[in-house]
Amino acid sequence: MAASALLGMGSSFLRSIAGRVQTRLLGSCSFGQTSGFHSSAALEVKSWERKNRIVYPPQLADEPRRPAEVHHCRRQIKYSKDKMWYLAKLIRGMTIDQALAQLEFNDKKGAAIIREVLLEAQEMAVRNHNVEYKSNLYVAQSFSGKGKYLKRIRYHGRGMFGIMDKVHCHYFVKLVEGTPPQEEQRTGFDQAKDYEDIPPGGDHKTL
Repeated sequence: MAASALLGMGSSFLRSIAGRVQTRLLGSCSFGQTSGFHSSAALEVKSWERKNRIVYPPQLADEPRRPAEVHHCRRQIKYSKDKMWYLAKLIRGMTIDQALAQLEFNDKKGAAIIREVLLEAQEMAVRNHNVEYKSNLYVAQSFSGKGKYLKRIRYHGRGMFGIMDKVHCHYFVKLVEGTPPQEEQRTGFDQAKDYEDIPPGGDHKTL
């Protein structure tokens, strides 16, 4: 009797320990969402695309209409950021139609990529940002950034080798509704006058 009672107590003790361990494991490795925090991949979008989610307060009746702004980009492009910069600077300040026309007749690889990004941003403006006329847009910002650089081996003769980089870049664009602002035309004489107005020891690099 005593031996059977001890065996029963031992088996119940082991079952209770196994139940506690199972409860702790399932509690620490829960497969469902246990909190109200939204943890989807939508929150992992970079800051440039996140600017499209800004919600402005309602405007008053006498306020001018706020122009729509569209931020778009393409990342990890197999292209040099310096070559992309020249093309990005080319279309800066142009209307969307002028920029597309300039890129269509440019035979560089980056021009075709930028043209695709501009067409995607133009479609986003009409679909998501309530832009009535898709040609009523201009390129407010256009620039490139450095992507990932992958180092690889370049084999030379006589058992020697070198290091080469597989370069990537990012391209960012901002379209604004309306006509582009008129830039002030400055001549070389205006820049020389500004240079003379800088006090001794001032920063001349700003010109």
